[in-house]
Amino acid sequence: MNQAPARDPRPARRHDREILSLALPAFGALVAEPLFLMVDSAIVGHLGTPQLAGLGVAGALLSTAVSVFVFLAYATTAAVARRVGAGDLPAAIRQGMDGIWLALLLGTAVIATVLPTAPDLVELFGASSTAAPYATTYLRVSALGIPAMLVVLAATGVLRGLQDTRTPLYVAVGGFALNGALNLALVYGAGLGIAGSAWGTVIAQWAMAGVYLAVVVRGARRHGASLRPDTAGIRACAQAGVPLLVRTLSLRAVFLIATAVAARLGDTEVAAHQVVLNLWSLLAFALDAIAIAGQAIIGRYLGADDPAGARAVCRRMVQWGIVSGVVLGVLVVAARPLFIPLFTTDATVRDALLPALLVMALTQPVAGVVFVLDGVLMGAGDGTYLAWAMLLVLAVFAPVALLVPAFGGGLTALWWAMGLMMAARLVTLWLRTRSGRWIVTGATR
Repeated sequence: MNQAPARDPRPARRHDREILSLALPAFGALVAEPLFLMVDSAIVGHLGTPQLAGLGVAGALLSTAVSVFVFLAYATTAAVARRVGAGDLPAAIRQGMDGIWLALLLGTAVIATVLPTAPDLVELFGASSTAAPYATTYLRVSALGIPAMLVVLAATGVLRGLQDTRTPLYVAVGGFALNGALNLALVYGAGLGIAGSAWGTVIAQWAMAGVYLAVVVRGARRHGASLRPDTAGIRACAQAGVPLLVRTLSLRAVFLIATAVAARLGDTEVAAHQVVLNLWSLLAFALDAIAIAGQAIIGRYLGADDPAGARAVCRRMVQWGIVSGVVLGVLVVAARPLFIPLFTTDATVRDALLPALLVMALTQPVAGVVFVLDGVLMGAGDGTYLAWAMLLVLAVFAPVALLVPAFGGGLTALWWAMGLMMAARLVTLWLRTRSGRWIVTGATR
C-alpha cells in the first residue's frame, strides 16, 4: 500500500501544486516585511548618522518584539487549518478571531510597557548619548503600531490556515508602498525628521491591520461566526502559544550567543559573522515559505482525519526542503564573487568571511529539512515537543559555541557549531516525525 503512491506521479504532482500555490506567495510576503525597516533606514540615513544609529537601536528592539510574538501566526495557522479540514469554517474563523483578540491584548500590554521605559530600553541596548534621543523618539512613536503589527501576525495566521497566502502578499506589498510614500512625505515634506519616519510606519501598519480585519470580518459575517471576544477561546490561544514562545526564545538565544562569541573573537570576526548571518536569514525566507505551506496543509489534512495524506505531503515537503537547500547552497557558493564585495571591501573581513560562508552553504540541505519538519510539527499543533526539543538544542549548542574562543577556534569553527545546532535540530525533528506521535486527527488537538 505504501508503494503505490510512489509509482503514481499524480499524487506527488498534486502535492507540488498545492505546496507551490501556498509557498510562493508566502515567500513574497516574508521578503516584503523586512523591507519596511530598510526603507526607514534609507530615508532616515540622509538625516544624519545619529538619527540612523538611533533608528538602528529602536529597530532592533521592535524586531525582537515582533519575533517573540510570531507564535500568534504559527499557532493560529495550525488551529484554523484543522477546522478547515474538518469542514467547519465558522469555527475556523471563530478560532482566528480569538487569536486576533489575543494580539490586541498583548499589543496593548506592550504599549503600556514600552512608553514609560523607552529611555531605559534604549540605554540597555547601548545607544550613544547622541543617538539615544532619536532612538527614544522612534521607539515611543513606533510602539503605537505594535498592536497593529501583532494583529497582522494573527490575521496572517488566519488566512494561512484558510489556505490563502495571496492576500497576505498583496497586503504586504501595499503596506510597503504606503510606508515608503508616508516616510518621504512626513520626514522631508512635513519636516518631522525621525518622528515622521516612525509615524509613517505606524500609519502603514494600522492600514494593513485594517485591511486584514476587513477580510476576516467579511468572512465571519458570511459564515455566521461571532466577532465578540471569547475568554475561553483567547485563553486557549494563549496556552497554545506558550510552547511556541519558548521555542522562539530558545532559537533567538542561539543567535545571540553566536553573535556574542563572534564579538569576543574580534572586530573582523564579528563583522564577517554579521554578513554570514544576514545571508543565512535571507535564505531562511525561502525555506520558511515551504514551512508555512506545511503548517497550513498538514493542519488541514489532520483536521480532515486523513493521516495518510498528512504523511504523504510531509514526505513530499521533505523532498522539497532537500532540493531547495541544495539549490540555495550551490547559489551561495557560485555567486560569492558577486555579493561579497557588496558587503565589505576589507580584505581581512573577506578572508574571515569566505570559509564561514562555505560552511553555511554546506549546511543548507540540512536547514531545508529542518525548516520543513518544523513547519509540519507546527501544523500538527505539536508545540510542546518543539519547545522541549529547542531547549535541548540550545543546551547542546551553548557550551560548544562558548568553548570556541577557549580552544583557539575562529569564525569558521563557530559556524561549524551553528551547523551542529542545525544537525541537532534535524535529529530531534526527524525522530518525532518518524515516531508518528505528531499525528493527532480531528478539529482540535
